Amino acid sequence: MRARDLLTQCRVVRLGTAAIEAARLLAAEDLRGLVVLDDHDMPMTVLAGTQVLRLGVPAYIQDDPALARVVDEASADVFLRELGDRTVAECLPEQPSELPVVPPEATVLEVAALMARTRVPLVAVVDPERGLLGAVTLVTLMNRIVAS
Repeated sequence: MRARDLLTQCRVVRLGTAAIEAARLLAAEDLRGLVVLDDHDMPMTVLAGTQVLRLGVPAYIQDDPALARVVDEASADVFLRELGDRTVAECLPEQPSELPVVPPEATVLEVAALMARTRVPLVAVVDPERGLLGAVTLVTLMNRIVAS
């Protein structure tokens, strides 16, 4: 089994996409992450939903989770408004990690190792000549591994 056999269509965003739009896309389509494309339509990273949350949850609550209990319910329900005009670029870590990309010929173990190493829920599958083909999601990968 190769990465090309586990492909699913993936949603993409760009660095300038509004973070709140990325959050809406993640929620509306029940996605774990989005592929971020560069100006040449090539994957540059994966934006995990947790990265969007990290930017939306105020730092003081991340630092002291007990404070989350004292925020009133109405305020707690709208915390993603903290994203404001921020972009996908601002959601990404300052230090880029390993690019979660594999060729179509990558094995299931190669994809699993990359996901584990980079801690991302999807890996982009890129053909050097055709570009982005799709992605292998954690769910698809786990279903394949468990079924074996």
